Amino acid sequence: MAARAESSAPTARGPAPRIRRLPPGLVNRIAAGEVVERPASAVKELVENAIDAGATRVRVTLEEAGRRAITVEDDGSGMTRAELELAVERHATSKLLDEQLVDIRTLGFRGEALPSIASVSRFTLTSRTASEAHGWRLAGDGGRLGAAEPAAAPAGTRVDVLDLFFNTPARLKFLKSERRELELAREIVERLALAHPKTGFRLEAGGRRLLDLAPADREARLTALLGRPVVENSIEIAAERDGLRLFGLAALPTLSRNHGRDQHLVVNGRPVQDRLLKGALRAAYADLLPANRQPIAALFLELPTALVDVNVHPTKAEVRFRDSGEVRGLIVGALKRALAEHGHRSSTTTGAAALARFTPGGNLGGGPGAGSGAWSRPEVPPAAGLAEAAQRYQAPPGLDIGPPSMRHGDAPPPEGAAEFPLGAACAQVHETYIVTQTRDGIVIVDQHAAHERLVYERLKKALAAGAVARQTLLIPEVVTVDGRTRELLLERAADLVPLGLVLEAFGSEAVLVRETPAPIGTDSVASLLHDIAGDLASLDQALPLEEALLKVVARAACHGSVRAGRRLTPAEMNALLRDMEKTPHSGQCIHGRPTSIALGKADIERLFGRR
Repeated sequence: MAARAESSAPTARGPAPRIRRLPPGLVNRIAAGEVVERPASAVKELVENAIDAGATRVRVTLEEAGRRAITVEDDGSGMTRAELELAVERHATSKLLDEQLVDIRTLGFRGEALPSIASVSRFTLTSRTASEAHGWRLAGDGGRLGAAEPAAAPAGTRVDVLDLFFNTPARLKFLKSERRELELAREIVERLALAHPKTGFRLEAGGRRLLDLAPADREARLTALLGRPVVENSIEIAAERDGLRLFGLAALPTLSRNHGRDQHLVVNGRPVQDRLLKGALRAAYADLLPANRQPIAALFLELPTALVDVNVHPTKAEVRFRDSGEVRGLIVGALKRALAEHGHRSSTTTGAAALARFTPGGNLGGGPGAGSGAWSRPEVPPAAGLAEAAQRYQAPPGLDIGPPSMRHGDAPPPEGAAEFPLGAACAQVHETYIVTQTRDGIVIVDQHAAHERLVYERLKKALAAGAVARQTLLIPEVVTVDGRTRELLLERAADLVPLGLVLEAFGSEAVLVRETPAPIGTDSVASLLHDIAGDLASLDQALPLEEALLKVVARAACHGSVRAGRRLTPAEMNALLRDMEKTPHSGQCIHGRPTSIALGKADIERLFGRR
């Protein structure tokens, strides 16, 4: 026992270490660790330097995703011999116009990133100004730099970084796969290219050209990087307030992602991954997307440099605003207004996805025989007449939908109705989907999803005005619930009154419902209460009451909307369409799914081989 106790005693400490200066080489490597985390970090710093130098074209070449070699060439202003030698000294910079650390008007800063990169690589810097007959080259190994020497070079600057982290092998162990490191470097170049469309960019890796972007206007650059479907299904954003200017694109809610990589946020020309800005973006879409989906956006914010601090993060990925509330309000307000104005629109990509499931002359993909290229049908002898063939024909699985609930001839659509964005109702299929004809195509509307959004928006508007209409039940309804559900409902009973839902305790195992919100009617009160209790149980207690109530409103809207399976008259269908066109966010239901799918006439013609 004594031996074990002795062995577990703490080891005696030696004398406290003396404070000493670190060798310059080690200091440089520590500084490099703050700026150069991986090859993509070096690419970012060097490309930003090129942009600051006024380059119209930047070429980035990588070997082994930048581990073996990184070369960045630009046609910018270049550097003289004196500037070249000064650029590789620590704490020399072209970023600051004076000693004011907050007045930063450039992206990078030659003299801070360059020595950090040079200290962990075999480094060569070559540059020439347009006014000089020749350029200058400066080379080094692990931070030990030689003198500048004359060199033949075009106007501009070239930086060669070989064997990154060769003298800090521990850092190499933390790098990801070559494929992932290349993805990160490409993402850096794409974000900078999106922020600076007037500059051309080329990215090559392993002999392959990954990007080749000519100088362009902002719309062309957005199309090149985000893709035409995203740009065509986005809303233009433009807003100004007290010296702040916001512009860019935000995609329709029905075009979303399960990740946030397509959220591009640029502050004064600097791409950032800022939590405040991303939070404002999510807040603007909060009512429109399910929790597992992310909006797509490219937003550019311009403001006086005195109102933003870009020095709060080593890699400048985040910024700090003097008035963060004003910035957040501008973004949320601008996005919400724009999304509301385009409320009935649904992304055309939903229609394209639907068309992709069809095969010419075939059935819907996914059903029996999908992809066979032809419908299955019985052989008909040539002598048999068309009438006999029609009698023997069997519809393929997935297309035998039966007669529509309403035919066009039952009631002609109002004159000019096809000119409306959602067109004129032609039929109701499966007593669930409304088919309409527009001027240049057709639209298919999910009646339940659409009406669900309409009811939700009415309830939300009435809640904000404190005027949700109530419907008093002639005979109050007694709903039997379990103990936990009863406790939740009675605990938040006062909060439910503004929604038009009035209930009280009834015995020990039930609640009594006296009034319900008029927009949802009196059907399925018991089901509504159980669902609301489930929502209340999952709500964050720190959530503001207004947001908590909106979640309850969403549940009430779902119960109060037109159900699938209900036959609608032509007048009811057209009234639903007109309501959708004037209601904010009616292009998607409260769960984020599209309420309608549009197919253009050209799409249909391609489907039948007419184009």
